[in-house]
Amino acid sequence: MAQSKRFQTALQNVDPGKRYTLAEAVTRVKANATAKFDETIDLAVRLGVDPKHADQMVRGAVSLPHGTGKTVRLVVFAQGAAVAAAQAAGADFVGGDELVEKINTEGWTDFDKVIATRDMMGKVGKLGKVLGPRGLMPNPKVGTVVAPDAVAEAVAEQKKGKVDFRVEKAGIIHVAVAKASMDEQKILDNVSTVMRTIVKLKPSTAKGNYLKSITVSSTMGPGVRVDPLDAQRLEEEA
Repeated sequence: MAQSKRFQTALQNVDPGKRYTLAEAVTRVKANATAKFDETIDLAVRLGVDPKHADQMVRGAVSLPHGTGKTVRLVVFAQGAAVAAAQAAGADFVGGDELVEKINTEGWTDFDKVIATRDMMGKVGKLGKVLGPRGLMPNPKVGTVVAPDAVAEAVAEQKKGKVDFRVEKAGIIHVAVAKASMDEQKILDNVSTVMRTIVKLKPSTAKGNYLKSITVSSTMGPGVRVDPLDAQRLEEEA
């Protein structure tokens, strides 16, 4: 595929044979994000785990210190007093049976995140075939299934920029961490926070190198490879 002049120029700012520190990588990725729209900054981490084994599944959630830079459209399945609490906290859509029906019959998925109170999971579970493949199914492991009296806090966290992630079949975690328009230090803070969380989640059964490779990139820019040892130091310094 032919590369644009903009992309070719960006490539000149990256040495493909070098492994940069996280700070250096963020500097280059931000400098190369010159598209006419606000590009997303993505983090890709290849882990030394075998996701086919349950004890090597890496999955988690973390609140980014500066948010993702993206407006999150949030659905909350709740009933009773939790409905008003979710609405007051800023949820975009709150309901019960009517939302389940809308998703089931209309295939409606015009939202980014889903939270459900525990007493609603019996109904929400029926949406697995719709929400599951899109990564939208509520899960207590990432804080999207909560007690009714905790729904306001959960909504606030998601709105501020809580991201969840899981290792894919190929052993890679992909997570959007920022927008290119954000301050460079804020992008670095977000990247570092996610990396620190991934390091802490290392399974005890994982053998050999845990952080195989790390790449930071923007939507339209080339990937910048990071030295895994630099990322590993984040945990040591914490």
